Order: sequence, then structure tokens, then C-alpha cells
Amino acid sequence: MIRVGTSGWQYRDWRGRFYPEEMPQRAWLAHYATRFDTVEVNNSFYRLPEISTFQRWRRETPSGFLVAVKASRYLTHIKRLREPSEPLDRLLARAGALGDALGPVLFQLPPNFTVDLPRLRDLLDAIGGRVRAAVEFRHATWMRDDVLAALDAAGAALVLADRAGDRSDPIVTGGWSYLRFHQGSRLRSGYRTDVLRRWADRIVELPADDVFVYFNNDPGAAAPRDADRMIEMLRRRGVTVSTGADHATPRSDARR
Repeated sequence: MIRVGTSGWQYRDWRGRFYPEEMPQRAWLAHYATRFDTVEVNNSFYRLPEISTFQRWRRETPSGFLVAVKASRYLTHIKRLREPSEPLDRLLARAGALGDALGPVLFQLPPNFTVDLPRLRDLLDAIGGRVRAAVEFRHATWMRDDVLAALDAAGAALVLADRAGDRSDPIVTGGWSYLRFHQGSRLRSGYRTDVLRRWADRIVELPADDVFVYFNNDPGAAAPRDADRMIEMLRRRGVTVSTGADHATPRSDARR
């Protein structure tokens, strides 16, 4: 299954572009979920939301909607994966309130963090298969066979990131894939059509059971526009893409 969404949904300049002018912000997530069936939460990187917040997100989204959660910078940037069990347990204790709405957990490493296979293995061991883990390396030294093998053995995905200067070939680990589109063209926040087409061709060729695609180019509501365009391009290539329209049924146990 391929799911396409955006990195976040609470952007003021999306009002009048993606959200109706008169729609209150408290209704934005429910509106978002009518269009896309997954979203990546980034504010958890800076401050871990309370359990009640995760519970609210679950109530406001339909059955089948998935929330990907970015792990705290305390774990990835401050501790740099040292002693991962406590911060990971704290994250999952709260994010676990999403229940069946919890999607992958993203671990984005600092750009100056060079390869350290023992620390990566400690992280993967601490995760222990409790969630789907996606790891975004931002230093070239991580791109080694033993690192990829460790991810694959743990069922973790190597994050494929579109950013300036990155020309790496798409690699799948863990049997599934996680893509992040960080920026548009040099002159505007949206992606050029030819770039999206090339990525659509790559996505349909990925040897992955599931693919999660998130657009992080939020200024001017470029992200949802590009997400819609990507969905259309993928469908033209004959693949099934899940959207919000496919998951309109309320969660049976959601209390409102």
C-alpha cells in the first residue's frame, strides 16, 4: 500500500489555500483526513505531546488513518542514540495512545552524526519491533552494507530523503519504505513537475510492501498540492494509493 501525506497540518498560510477561510483551526485535522490518510507529526521532535493530545488526534481521524511520529531530538540529537531505552519508552507510552492510528516512528539523525553501528543496534534492540521504525541518516558515512543489514534485520526502513545534493539511489530495507520531500525548487516551495515524475517512477519500482510518502515543503500550502499531484502521478502509473476518501468510517471506539 502507498500512502501520501504531509509533514504537519497546522500552518496558518494553509488557510484559504487548503482549509476554507471560515474553518476554525480545531477542525483542520478532521478536514485534512478527508483528503489524506496519513500525516507526519514533527512537533514531537521539539516537545513530546501529552497523552491527551494523541488521544484527541485519534478521535478526530477516521478508521485507517495513520499518524507517523518523529522521535524527540533529546534521543537523536542530544544523546545521539546513547541509552535509548528511557526516552523511547517515554515516547511510546504517550504515542501509544493513538492505538491503531499509530504509524511509523521517524528517527532523524543530525547531519554531523557520523556512522556508529553499535549505537544504531542499541536503538533497534530497544525498539524491539514494537513499532515500525524509519531512520533518516544525514551523513554519508552511514551508507554501508552493515548498517543497511542491521536495519533490514530489524524490519526498519531507511528513509529516502529528497534534498539538495542528495543523489543516492532508492534503497529499501525492512520490506517497506519511507520518503520525505524536504524542499521544492530553488525559486519556490513547490516541486517542479519533472522532479515529481522522476520520483513517481522510482516509487512504483520500489521492492516494498508499504510506502509512506510525506511532503515537508509547507510554505504556501505547497505540501498538500504536491501530495495531490504525487497521488495523481502514481495512479496514472497503475498503482493503488490510499487516500482520506478510502477511510471515511469513524473509529468504532472513538468517544467524542
